Amino acid sequence: MQHDALPAQPPHSPLVQDLRENGFLILPDLMPQEKVDGLISDLATAFADTPLCQGDFYGPLTQRYGGLLARSSHTADFVMHPTILQLCASILGPFCDTLQLNLTQGLAIYPGAPQQFPHRDQDMWRGAAGQMEYLINVMWPFTDYTSENGATLIWPESHAPFGLDQTPDEEPIVAEMKPGAALVFLGSTLHGAGANRSQDVRRGMIISYCLGWLKPYENQWLIYPPEIARTFSPDLAALVGYQQHRPNLGNVEGRCPSQLLRDRPLLPLGAMDALRPDQTAAVSDFAKAQP
Repeated sequence: MQHDALPAQPPHSPLVQDLRENGFLILPDLMPQEKVDGLISDLATAFADTPLCQGDFYGPLTQRYGGLLARSSHTADFVMHPTILQLCASILGPFCDTLQLNLTQGLAIYPGAPQQFPHRDQDMWRGAAGQMEYLINVMWPFTDYTSENGATLIWPESHAPFGLDQTPDEEPIVAEMKPGAALVFLGSTLHGAGANRSQDVRRGMIISYCLGWLKPYENQWLIYPPEIARTFSPDLAALVGYQQHRPNLGNVEGRCPSQLLRDRPLLPLGAMDALRPDQTAAVSDFAKAQP
């Protein structure tokens, strides 16, 4: 389903409802062309230097590389796009205390590349299927995405409880779009790269977001160590992992890992509770009742 680009949406907006009902949506003209061009320019060296993938899942005629926030300052504009973040908050928010960045990945599909194995990205965690959403993917094209050059294939209504059916009967739709658009789809939605039958390379970027209590696909803390994350805005640093997920998950010395971004040595600080309100109340009531 296509929609005009809109600012950040409330939880019950048509965009959120469409994503929940269909498992995907396409937002044309979401990012200005100059932003896309700036990112493409910054990533040219990475595309030139990255070897082709190994293995039948990634495909031997594809390129993939990560860590895009460290490769281009333009990446942050895409990662922090307010419409995307609102969609993530609406879909994933009920299942976690904080969101986190799952990956940023540049990819190229070369002529002759076969269709990718259809898959659901949430399966990497082996959690219960059909009961909750773990992930939201956003595909940003750098070239036109067409049926000929291997645009992403999406199986509508193959998500959530429908995802328990591993082999839907319906044919996939081809997510054709132009640079500046975004394909947003759930981690439970069946998808895969199409076969590139053209003479052109299809290039783009995937950004994905997941529940804050999961181990992300891309090891954010090694890719963006404190000396790099210190250059990010506080909100972006939090999204790549420099925040706690209540209760107390992902702490450093019992404190929020944002302590690592301060310009001073990390000293023993003493642990401090980081609990949800319901947990704080329960613990407080218990403590007061002790003799």
